[in-house]
Amino acid sequence: MFGGVFDSAAIDKSIAEKEKLTEAPGFWDDHEAAERVMSQIRRLKGRVEPWRKLLADMDDLDAMYELAEESGAAEDEQEVNSLYSTAKETFEKLNILNLLSGEVDQSDAFLTVHAGAGGTEACDWAFMLSRMYLRWAERHGYKTEVVDELEAEGGLKSITIQISGDFVYGYLKGEGGIHRLVRISPFDANARRHTSFASVYVYPVLDDTIEVEVKPEDLRVDTYRAGGKGGQHVNKTDSAVRFTHIPTGIVVACQTERSQLMNRQTCMNMLKARLYEYYREQKEKENSKFMAEKKDISFGSQIRSYVFCPYTMVKDHRTKYSVGNIQGVMDGDLDEFMNAYLVAKWKGLPMDDSGDNDEEV
Repeated sequence: MFGGVFDSAAIDKSIAEKEKLTEAPGFWDDHEAAERVMSQIRRLKGRVEPWRKLLADMDDLDAMYELAEESGAAEDEQEVNSLYSTAKETFEKLNILNLLSGEVDQSDAFLTVHAGAGGTEACDWAFMLSRMYLRWAERHGYKTEVVDELEAEGGLKSITIQISGDFVYGYLKGEGGIHRLVRISPFDANARRHTSFASVYVYPVLDDTIEVEVKPEDLRVDTYRAGGKGGQHVNKTDSAVRFTHIPTGIVVACQTERSQLMNRQTCMNMLKARLYEYYREQKEKENSKFMAEKKDISFGSQIRSYVFCPYTMVKDHRTKYSVGNIQGVMDGDLDEFMNAYLVAKWKGLPMDDSGDNDEEV
C-alpha cells in the first residue's frame, strides 16, 4: 500500500492484537502495563494513519488539479499549489519518521552534557547547550526533567536531562559527540576569541520489553548530600545517589528527588540505558559494522562547530550541513541537523566525525 516504505499489513495486525488485549478483563488492574500497551497502540497507529491521510490528500489533489485544468481559474491554480506544498511537506516529515525504525528509536532519552576543555568558558558552553536541547524539546512539546546537575563557575560542569515523547531517542541519537564553540569571550576583559568544548551523550530510556541485566555484585552504590537547588530536605539529607558499574566503569548519579528511593530508581534506569548503549556499541564493533572510537573533549574531535565570530555559522562536520542562523539553532532549531544525519545514515554515506582542519570552521 505504501510502496515498500514499511509493512502496513504487519502493523495493522500488531495493532489488532494489542487492541484485543485491552478488551481482556482486568486489563487496567496493572495500570503501568496497560499504559505501555496503549502507548504502543498509539505509536503503531502513528506509523500508518498519517500515510493513509496523505494518500487521501493526494486523491483530493488529483481531483483539484483536474478541476483547475478545466476551469483555468487563477484561484483554482493557487489552491492546487497550496495543496501540493502541504502534501510535499507532510511527505518529507513522514519520510524522516520512517527512518526511525531502530529497536529503541521510539523511546524517551537521557541526554547528558559535560563541559570539556576551556574552564569557565566550557562550563558556560555546557549551559548553553543544555538550554538549546531544552528549547528543542519545548518546540516539540516533549516533557523534560533534570535528573542530575553539577553547577560550576560560569555555568555547568555537567547536566543530565530526561526528555520524554515519541521518537525522542531516534531524533537525538545523532547528537552524541563533541560540540565546539568559537566566540568572543564574555569572560575575557580583552575581548579575545576563545574556543570551548562540551560533550553530549544520548541514551534511550528502556521499557520492560528490553532487558539489561545488572548484577548486584557488579554495582557500587554511594549516597551523599545533594548540592545546589532543592530546598532544605534535599540539601540536608543523604538523598543523592551514585551508581558505579564496576565491570565497565560507567557512573551515573541522581540528586533531584527528595527521596533516596526515587533517586535510586532513576539511577538504575540511567545505568541500564548506558549499558544498553555500551553493549550495542561492543556488538557493532565485533560485527565490524563500524568502529566507535572514543574522542577527547578537545579540538580535532568535534562533530559540530558553532561559530559566533568572526562570522556566524553552525556546521555539522559529519554531514557537512550548515546554517548561518546560529541564534535560531541555539533556540532549539535543530531538526534539519537531525534529519541530515538520519538521511546520511540511511544512505550509508561516509561521515567523518573528526572535524575540519580549518581553525575557523
